[in-house]
Amino acid sequence: LGLAGLVGAGRGDIGRALFGLERVTSGSMKLQGREIQPRSPRKAITAGVGLLPRNRKADGLMMQMSVRDNQSLASLRRFSTAGVLRLQREAQATDKVARQTRLKAASPHVEVNALSGGNQQKSLLARWLMVDPDVYFLDDPTRGVDVGAKEDIYALIEELAAKGKGVLLVSSELPELLRCCDRILVLNQGCQAAVV
Repeated sequence: LGLAGLVGAGRGDIGRALFGLERVTSGSMKLQGREIQPRSPRKAITAGVGLLPRNRKADGLMMQMSVRDNQSLASLRRFSTAGVLRLQREAQATDKVARQTRLKAASPHVEVNALSGGNQQKSLLARWLMVDPDVYFLDDPTRGVDVGAKEDIYALIEELAAKGKGVLLVSSELPELLRCCDRILVLNQGCQAAVV
């Protein structure tokens, strides 16, 4: 599902609400037939929601941390036993998603701020591929990335949809929404204006 509308139409607010970053004042949310009320990112992740924020540097990545650490950040419980991080298990999982996203880095230990914009975005996408939520909210995922990285991201979106994952895609570019989405919800001042 694509989310379109002018800046300030409320596209990103929906993602923040789904991810427990915005207070929901009315209405309800259901996922897989059950009502969810994520009041924090941790609860949203547990409910099956992942958020790729619009501003990867300010809201998504830990720029001074390594590529591997950024990828595994939301999945650390999977790689720890009695509070001890199992580095080999973490390395295997992060290497797998790095291949899946076609992430290019000199090493998984390099700081993420040394990567190109496209590879930074792929590192953030890899984080959510490791979590494997039911719903991915992608807020302008190709913003500030080159043409090659855009195509890789489009391929990942198609792969997720083919696996039956819910993908909500926000984009300022109508051709991108037309290319990637089955339906597009147009928002105006936080309200549905049309569905095409």
